[in-house]
Amino acid sequence: MHTLVLVLHVLAAVTIVVLVLLQHGKGADMGAAFGSGSAGSLFGSSGAANFLSRSTGVLAAVFFVTSLGLTFLSGSPSKSGGVTETIKIDAGTPAKQPAVPAPSAPAPSGDPASKSTEIPK
Repeated sequence: MHTLVLVLHVLAAVTIVVLVLLQHGKGADMGAAFGSGSAGSLFGSSGAANFLSRSTGVLAAVFFVTSLGLTFLSGSPSKSGGVTETIKIDAGTPAKQPAVPAPSAPAPSGDPASKSTEIPK
């Protein structure tokens, strides 16, 4: 059952990609107005938008349902709890203390009068 849903999921994904690439953008009609020939498509000038849009919507719904189905099928009933419940913490080890910044260096000592006031050249 899992394999069948997975195959349907992959086929829906690939088909959605193909249908999205086949659709015209909103600016494609301007090129058809000046004679580029893009309006002469397989489904006609306006029929392709409805057919491709509806097909994409239906396949998006199929993709969503198969995603939920795969999620449901992949979960095992023996697992209970979340990911964090599997983490083991040793109660005997002390917690790490955050690093304390080093004390600032003291100001240099000396008599301010003994310093020269001359500007070096």
